[in-house]
Amino acid sequence: MTSTSSETRPFGAADLGTLVVLAWSGEAPDGDMPYLLAYPLGDAPNGPEASSAAVAQLLKNAGLPVGGELVDAATRPSLPVSMLVEGGQAVVTMPGCNAQCVPPPEWLAAVAERGYAYLVFTTRPWPEAEPGKPLEADALAAFAGSEETLNSAAHVVLPARKLRG
Repeated sequence: MTSTSSETRPFGAADLGTLVVLAWSGEAPDGDMPYLLAYPLGDAPNGPEASSAAVAQLLKNAGLPVGGELVDAATRPSLPVSMLVEGGQAVVTMPGCNAQCVPPPEWLAAVAERGYAYLVFTTRPWPEAEPGKPLEADALAAFAGSEETLNSAAHVVLPARKLRG
């Protein structure tokens, strides 16, 4: 008889390399949709494959399936992934990883109206899109909309939380 272990495997944080989060909004039939794209640069010491594997393990440990199944975090309160939108910033928190970005005003308006953002967290490295380097809208659309990126990603609807005051 064999059994499958359901234990959470640790991932090598050093193998993640640099993780980047981008925020943008796009037109949808019912108004602007706020998106977040999280991806590795692939600059881990052991290379892009190690980055991809570490991100895949990070997502698995958080209970996020890779490959297209949409997870609605509002219906899964035990999901250890959340998004805080406060002071003009968005912070995504999950076990082993916190990512922060300063979204554009139109993203903040869209998330304020909808109350959530759509997170695409891909295991696919994008070394050309380094933080601080200008990014063309066409390049973002090509990467974020490619089948390879979408099929190697976790897709999550994240409610926007605020600090209580």
